[in-house]
Amino acid sequence: MIIVAGEALIDLVPAGPREQDGPTGDDLPALLPKRGGGPYNTAVALARLGSPTAFCSRLSTDHFGRALLSGLTADGVDTSLVQRGPEPTTLAVAHVGDGGSAEYSFHVGGTADRLFAGPETLPETARAVSFGTCSLVLEPGASAYEELMRRASARGLFTALDPNIRPGLILDADAYRARFRAWLPHVTLLKLSEEDAAWLAGPEVEPVSAVAEWLAAGPYAVVLTRGSEGLTVLTRDGLELSVPGERVTVVDTIGAGDTVNAALLHRLDSHSALTASPALDAGEWRDILAFAARAAAVTCSRAGAQPPYAVEIAESPAV
Repeated sequence: MIIVAGEALIDLVPAGPREQDGPTGDDLPALLPKRGGGPYNTAVALARLGSPTAFCSRLSTDHFGRALLSGLTADGVDTSLVQRGPEPTTLAVAHVGDGGSAEYSFHVGGTADRLFAGPETLPETARAVSFGTCSLVLEPGASAYEELMRRASARGLFTALDPNIRPGLILDADAYRARFRAWLPHVTLLKLSEEDAAWLAGPEVEPVSAVAEWLAAGPYAVVLTRGSEGLTVLTRDGLELSVPGERVTVVDTIGAGDTVNAALLHRLDSHSALTASPALDAGEWRDILAFAARAAAVTCSRAGAQPPYAVEIAESPAV
């Protein structure tokens, strides 16, 4: 079983094309609520690909929280590690640019997922735990997720981290960068975008140098996503390999990175590599990255975080 730990929230996404309203030209599109949150999307994507998956989080008992829970169960995600609380659900307002990329503003005050408390134990069937996004920023839940990461690593589980940086939520950038570096000895796979890598490296450090430093600190591999240009993996034993992105008409990029997380874990599992010390050759990594690129392309081809099912990837001649 793969456990995904982190927040679930509601994305408020544009309902259609932007319109200029009234004489002042206000750009205020109608918004639709959609299930979201990086870890939530990753859990759903994993289940759709066919991996036994559990979600570890805290959901509100409000209407949005019930909808999030029903979305998990509809795709077969194990919810036995989901806690519930009466606080409201976190909201993320998405602004989609002309190229389909999304920026977010968050409403997180007093929300349920911030009050997550780590479970006493993880299932014996757990082989990997994935972490990331807002859940590792917002206290007091962030410290609980961090402790869970350390416990999972100490147990010898494969641990995956996608920082998925949201600068607007990070009050002290230097403190967060230091905290990020402290996680690396407990991480097997670090996946992040080029933009996240540049932010985490800081203004005075080249991202290439930073990635080398991060690999030396603990992870077996770092996977960099490069948008439409594809993905690159760098490993502790010196492998560096890239695959191109799949060409597709982009509707928006919401959930694409989360789909990559899930596809990487799913395909790593198919190579029996969800271990604390995996060993993969260039051909295996090429297969894993190409699979993730195809999965992300399918997500980008439709509105919102709608990761593909296994049959949709199997139909592609590219993998």
